[in-house]
Amino acid sequence: MTDSYLYAAARTPFGRFSGALAGIRPDDLAALAISGVLAKVPALDAGEIGDVVWGNANGAGEDNRNVGRMAVLLAGLPTSVPATTVNRLCGSSLDAAIIASRAIETGDADIVLTGGVESMSRAPWGLPKPERAYPAGDVAAVSTTLGWRLVNERMPKEWTVSLGEANEQLADRFAIPRERQDEFAARSHHLADAAWTAGFYDDLVVPVAVDGRGDTLTWDEGIRPASTADRLAGLKPAFRPDGVITAGNASPLSDGASAVLLGSRAAAARIGADPLARIAGRGVFALDPQMFIFAPVEAANRALKAAGISWSDVGAVELNEAFAVQALACVDAWKIDPGIVNARGGAIALGHPLGASGGRLLGTLAHRLKESSERWGVAAICIGVGQALAVVLENVTEKNR
Repeated sequence: MTDSYLYAAARTPFGRFSGALAGIRPDDLAALAISGVLAKVPALDAGEIGDVVWGNANGAGEDNRNVGRMAVLLAGLPTSVPATTVNRLCGSSLDAAIIASRAIETGDADIVLTGGVESMSRAPWGLPKPERAYPAGDVAAVSTTLGWRLVNERMPKEWTVSLGEANEQLADRFAIPRERQDEFAARSHHLADAAWTAGFYDDLVVPVAVDGRGDTLTWDEGIRPASTADRLAGLKPAFRPDGVITAGNASPLSDGASAVLLGSRAAAARIGADPLARIAGRGVFALDPQMFIFAPVEAANRALKAAGISWSDVGAVELNEAFAVQALACVDAWKIDPGIVNARGGAIALGHPLGASGGRLLGTLAHRLKESSERWGVAAICIGVGQALAVVLENVTEKNR
């Protein structure tokens, strides 16, 4: 067995639903992220890539089932570079990195390109196929953008509540008030804006030309630096008349792609760069479907155990903010300093294009560790239908040796 390392990461800016990136197909977004990460390692012959593992939560439309392979071809890589697409919903690109790291550690591959993409703006509507020709009744089109669809009647009703209702139940269970959620959401916007202003994302994000007039999206489109807890408090609840979940303290629908290059230590010469971080531990966990938002707690604990460390060793955490209440519940359960969590902004501000978010977390975490010289970091993400994933990174950059 050998170790696997993160060498480079890149992503597109994340666009708002029906925003600047809505006119770009998901396979084209994925190709842009692939080109962006390979531009960071110009010495690498793309033909040396042993496999591409790509995340995508939809696959029903222009994602074209195996969007990873489509993106490889569109990015101009040699046709000899294989690719697969994996779907673990919101965790798809983190799952892709986990799968790739195992392939490297077992010797099945030496260099693996991973990542993910989602265009929630372009997700199609679907129609159930009729059981027989010429049905007499009407058929409703179903949105494939987010959440449950065409639900099996044998599924218990408590499992198939909406994502928002599931978070309302979490807020009730842990008595997390609206005020804390709005404060956390405002913090996400402020930290994201400060990170962009300070240049933190300059080396991570690849600008995207958005139309034929030369316009370019360079920043994440959903950041609202003027957000305050008081302003967010004025928004109406989105799921219960007297609820606490609003459009302001939940992550938005988004478009975007991310890419992460992994390899063995021996691959450094061919890649032409030193690694940033070692994949030190992995964790997966599942519980009742409606409690998916709390699953990162145990997934991260398992990843830490696999790495042989504890929370007291961790200096940086990237936790996907699907909802503010979900992030707060996890941080409270871990009993960690909230200041180390999403210090460069989170999904509430940056966006959450489902299949791309795991790659964003890994890339951001590796760069935070390099910047701070902290040794250990955790990336974790909740996943619909009751699951979660987590990865521990160990900083191996020069100034941490």
